[in-house]
Amino acid sequence: MSELFSPITLRDVTLRNRTVVAPMCMYSSIDGFANDWHFVHLGRFAIGGFGLVIVEATGVVPEGRISYADMGLWKDEHIAPLARIVDFLHTHGTAAGIQLAHAGRKASTSVEWRGADELQTEEQRKAVGYEHWVPVAPSAESHDPNDDDYQVPTALDAAGIQRVIDGFADAAIRADKAGFDTVEIHAAHGYLLNQFLSTLANHRTDEYGGSRENRMRLVLEVTEAVRAVWPASKPLMARISASDNAEGGWTIEDSVVLARELKARGVEVIDCSSGGFAQGRIKPEANYQVKFAQQVKAEGDILTMAVGLLGDVEGAEQIIARGEADFIALARGAMDDPQWAAHARRALDGSYDNWPVQTVRVQSRDKVLGVRK
Repeated sequence: MSELFSPITLRDVTLRNRTVVAPMCMYSSIDGFANDWHFVHLGRFAIGGFGLVIVEATGVVPEGRISYADMGLWKDEHIAPLARIVDFLHTHGTAAGIQLAHAGRKASTSVEWRGADELQTEEQRKAVGYEHWVPVAPSAESHDPNDDDYQVPTALDAAGIQRVIDGFADAAIRADKAGFDTVEIHAAHGYLLNQFLSTLANHRTDEYGGSRENRMRLVLEVTEAVRAVWPASKPLMARISASDNAEGGWTIEDSVVLARELKARGVEVIDCSSGGFAQGRIKPEANYQVKFAQQVKAEGDILTMAVGLLGDVEGAEQIIARGEADFIALARGAMDDPQWAAHARRALDGSYDNWPVQTVRVQSRDKVLGVRK
């Protein structure tokens, strides 16, 4: 069996393979609710043989959404439609995760494919659940003063910070009730927890600003609060921007320190992405973030997930085989080919074991075409 399709056990949860569908914002919710779009969008990845599917960035409080169309988990009514999705994923042998998020100063932004002309009347706005609010952040500074889509946020006070911590913990309780196998704390891509970590956004002078220890305080407090309510039998993950890719910002060396602290607080896997601030730029190319997963894994002594243009099957296999990362996560690659995991298993092992029984005729087709003997 290939390394990519070897199972792995995290606490009491066993994933059938190392392929993961990364969280992808769909901007298709009203009032935070999952709907039929999400059911079909996410369910197809279970049919496609992935080991773990992680639901998109999900607002732990209403003001924590990137846009009015984001998914949410700030009230009990959100549980049932998510549970329906989880049940389907489980039926097809795929583990279910959800990314818990707060966008901070990058909240209350527009939906890119919906123009202002579509939001002119109250009827139009109501039809898509349009809302607008002033976001919050570590400091009262816009993400990008040159982009009108970003506002100057309100700097969080002590009560606001506690609301964030409680929001993550309460959302984790709801995620467990929905049946999720893991939650992923979103501390990447220039969103709130990443904003606290980085000197590019955090200019506080209290115990949450200044030194690296202080800037890590909120993400560690959130992690402790989530781990306290998340079942001990279930793994906890965190997504980080391993580097801001900007001079004077958060670095891979900082991330190694953070990874050790997260592991000490019960995190099993670090999902290694990068960037997210207006000041940072990195040229995307195949496997361009694997180096981050490799260094965090080696120096942080923790399991890591690689993400970022990883669709080459043989390349993905070698990343796992060489020990550079423990999981391969696809986002756009999975959208392009929801059957990627099944196709990869066939290519690497000649196996159809993670194809659902309803697709058995694919095997006979492949035999006729000479794809398999």
